[in-house]
Amino acid sequence: MDSALPLRKTVLRHRLPVRLWHWLNALLLYVLFTSGLGIFNAHPRLYWGQYGANYDHAWLVLERFGGWITLPARYDLAMSRHWHLTAAPVFAFALLFYMVWSLLGGHLRRDLAFRRGELAPRHVWQDIKDHARLRFPTGEAALRYNILQKASYVGVIFVALPLVILTGLTMSPGMNAAWPWLVELFGGRQSARSIHFIAAFALAGFFLVHMLMVVLAGPVEEVRSMISGRKTP
Repeated sequence: MDSALPLRKTVLRHRLPVRLWHWLNALLLYVLFTSGLGIFNAHPRLYWGQYGANYDHAWLVLERFGGWITLPARYDLAMSRHWHLTAAPVFAFALLFYMVWSLLGGHLRRDLAFRRGELAPRHVWQDIKDHARLRFPTGEAALRYNILQKASYVGVIFVALPLVILTGLTMSPGMNAAWPWLVELFGGRQSARSIHFIAAFALAGFFLVHMLMVVLAGPVEEVRSMISGRKTP
């Protein structure tokens, strides 16, 4: 009797542009977040409107972040700005390329677009309960993004990341002169700084949840699929 187990097929899960952007984005977000905290330490207060200084009313006042979470690992405003402004253009153009590829290459339509019935309250609630109970999809279902993944990825790629970039540009005096509409769009440079800070921490929160889901779903298989692009359902 032949007791050999049936062969499990391996399928393409992540295309090359997705994998390249994923790892590049992870590195750049780390550099931008930690160097951004180093810059924030120069004046750890946030305001709304056009102006903000020591004697203005701040809606948030924090202590300086410890050196272990900043780049460099000490208070050095010049070096933090150097890291931040070096990584920022690469980050912005990489996002632009990925967004264009997603739209023209079919990634958005094929993998991220919401299908009929997915946005039904009952379907969304079921997905939330499955995640809360750590019931992850298996088989063919594991090869598709679920509704929470789609909502998260679309929100990050097309809302949060562009918001971080545009608010970052708004804080630049040079961009204020070239694109004054940015200041008006965000209600002032200090408002843009506050939104930039909030969006950056929202992205950090997304990263932590993402890492938790990877660990719970099986880190070896998940990381392997993001390196090779292939997954065995």
